[in-house]
Amino acid sequence: MDAIGDYTIQKQLGQGAFGTVYLAEHRFIKRLFALKALPESVCSDPVFMRRFEEQVAQIAALDHPNILKIHNVSCQEGRYFIVTDPITDSLQETMNLDRFLQLKGRSLSEGEIEELLRQVASALDYAHSVGVLHGSLKLTNLLVAAEKTGVKLLLSDFGLTRLVGEGVALMRLYEQMALALLPSLQYSKERAVQLSLNYLRSFSFLAPEQKTLERVLSSEKADAYAFGVLAYFLLAHRLPEGAFDIPSKLLPEYKGNWDLLINRCLQNNPHVRPQKLIQAMNECLHAPRTVMKEMRSLSELEPTLESVQQMAFEFPLKSAEVLSATDVGLKPLLKPQEIARPEYEADPGAIFQRDTLVSHYTPTKMETQEVEPLLTEMVVIPGGAYHRGSREGARDEMPRHEVKLVSFALDIHPVTNEQFVRFLQAMGGEKDYNNNDIIRLRDSRIKRSTGKILIESGYASHPVVGVTWYGAIAYAKWIGKRLPTEAEWEAAASGGHPEFLYATGADIGRQAANFFSSDTTAVMSYPPNAFGLYDMAGNVYQWCQDWYAYNYYDASSLEPDHPQGPAQGVYRVLRGGCWKSLKEDMRCSHRHRNNPGAVNSTYGFRCAADVSVV
Repeated sequence: MDAIGDYTIQKQLGQGAFGTVYLAEHRFIKRLFALKALPESVCSDPVFMRRFEEQVAQIAALDHPNILKIHNVSCQEGRYFIVTDPITDSLQETMNLDRFLQLKGRSLSEGEIEELLRQVASALDYAHSVGVLHGSLKLTNLLVAAEKTGVKLLLSDFGLTRLVGEGVALMRLYEQMALALLPSLQYSKERAVQLSLNYLRSFSFLAPEQKTLERVLSSEKADAYAFGVLAYFLLAHRLPEGAFDIPSKLLPEYKGNWDLLINRCLQNNPHVRPQKLIQAMNECLHAPRTVMKEMRSLSELEPTLESVQQMAFEFPLKSAEVLSATDVGLKPLLKPQEIARPEYEADPGAIFQRDTLVSHYTPTKMETQEVEPLLTEMVVIPGGAYHRGSREGARDEMPRHEVKLVSFALDIHPVTNEQFVRFLQAMGGEKDYNNNDIIRLRDSRIKRSTGKILIESGYASHPVVGVTWYGAIAYAKWIGKRLPTEAEWEAAASGGHPEFLYATGADIGRQAANFFSSDTTAVMSYPPNAFGLYDMAGNVYQWCQDWYAYNYYDASSLEPDHPQGPAQGVYRVLRGGCWKSLKEDMRCSHRHRNNPGAVNSTYGFRCAADVSVV
């Protein structure tokens, strides 16, 4: 038998784009292991060797119950191999999720699917928290270990896409697909068909940004896309390709809102996919399910269309006239001996006379509809000491001093037009209960037409503008949140780095924020800051909870614990700069203010919430 280092090869377990997996026995301790030998062409690349030596230790340090533990990493004659536990059945064949589903012979229940997905989500969230992404999640690297308590999934091949190089990994996948489609070169016809299907299935798990040869590194959001593909496959037993049926149509008896989870994960824009998968499952699966009328099939509409066509050709009949079944489709029957003579109107001018009585007005009863808010993902900002103000900015930013904050949560992006429209629908107008203006529509991208609230085309995901402080505070109360304090906003903008002048660091460019431009941009169009918050600089000024005082920082430095701003004032604070602003306004410490009822096409907001630290 062949040997690799101290391991004697027993058999080949599988082969993929990232190398070949062998079942091997250690020469001294006489124990079976799984060896993944990386391709020789990849190992000969000096770029790969440098990247492998720098990053493999971080991958091997992953310690999670649903991640396959790496026992050893070694090199033999210039070829790297990774040593893990063998996850096999009684026939010593690899037991991955694909093979497990085929052998099970039945569909999984909703509870079983949710449990498997929670294991995968927990492993991915853990790996992302320590800076490691998977990059190539698919059915064949989800290994199944049977336990007394149930099925346990183990994720393998963490980080191999990044180690090998995303462009190289994609090219190898294309090469393997090409070889499988030419059976005369290497495989039998049956084996070629099976391999080609496996490679095509692996390709379907790649996120859109991974399917190009551009030199763009994918993020953990690529794992979120693959997670969505996996969830849909477990539910529908097929991949979400082209125009696919939503889960609620295929499985109407399932209780969870799988439509929302699949929709969030399979977004083409990686920035809007969920950041925490366990959190996304908790939010989506417990969200109320709604019927999407635009997704109904044509077959459901055909009876309605047919009945409309029939009604168009029916003639109204008097109550005394009844046609038999044999008369349907025939010409109208005339009864010649019953033709009545014409009758003349006794008073032709009566039609011009008007009734002088006043009719009683009965208002039309309107059904009250519950409007569900469209919530924003939030990030928890840890409590602690932060710096606010500056030494070289405007006078109202001085003195620079330290404040102490408790943990709080902040929306990852400002409230959008799409979200605010739902609030206006629930309020039934643009005034709050104290008759304060919520929004001035002519300064926004939201309009009223024939009693309906509409958003200008292309602006649904742009931040809402033209909102007063009263409108921002009312929206926040509607969804159970609040506005951030000025101190919280500045601490979040700095990303926890006291030396940062801007949310992006020591400097900021127009490629990092929307300022000195002609209009707003969609939220999350620019990279986030160190806390994962988008649009903390530019796009729209954001209302804060505090009253504004010119010399407030003099007093704030004496009361540093969770400052709430002055007790009263004339103006409310706005932060963050806007799409019209100059670079100077993008600084984390820059303060802006205006009357709480003021309206401007640059004023928006985001929400905050208290958190309980366990």
